[in-house]
Amino acid sequence: MFPFQRGAARGPPTQLPLFPLHAVLYPGGRLPLRIFEQRYVEMTKACLKDGHPFGVCLITQGEEVAKGGAGPPEFAAVGTLATISAWDMPQLGILHVTSTGSERFEVRSHAVRTDGLVVALVTPIPAEPAVALSSAYAPLAQLLELLANRIGPQHFPAARDFADASWVGYRLAELLPLPLSIKQSMLEINDSQVRLEALRKFLARQGLLQA
Repeated sequence: MFPFQRGAARGPPTQLPLFPLHAVLYPGGRLPLRIFEQRYVEMTKACLKDGHPFGVCLITQGEEVAKGGAGPPEFAAVGTLATISAWDMPQLGILHVTSTGSERFEVRSHAVRTDGLVVALVTPIPAEPAVALSSAYAPLAQLLELLANRIGPQHFPAARDFADASWVGYRLAELLPLPLSIKQSMLEINDSQVRLEALRKFLARQGLLQA
């Protein structure tokens, strides 16, 4: 229903249903969702049936839940593919879904269906180069490990790689109390070292790390 061509290189735009949220999903991150609006319930059913992802984009203006007469929210042009990893229906009409972030993408254009679902033409963004975490950022990995232990495994990705610069940066960006606009900029950065340095400066200003 919503074919998406996976791949490292940018290709022609392909169609993808979007779920705009007041949240930023990073590659490798976990996103629990409570879905009750009919447009998203149907989207989720289609994704489960076909094994396809949906796209998560940060809302820049507007609300997650449709209100009478209101159009769809405005959202950031860069988002992340979300693949459903677990789901449950505790009561009729309400889905509890856990999704996992994978590739980033860029929205080229979008349209709104009659049921209010936003469907976009997107192109995949290549993954940033893999870089080993340097010793200069070891304190960031140590802080991340402490945070991961505090929030518990049920709220943190099972696969862990504290030696990978991208993984450490993405996990810190999602856990730290950053403004959503800054979280979005951390997603759009395509250099793990730049992301880590920005996070290091933020933590130093908060007195959590030495400058």
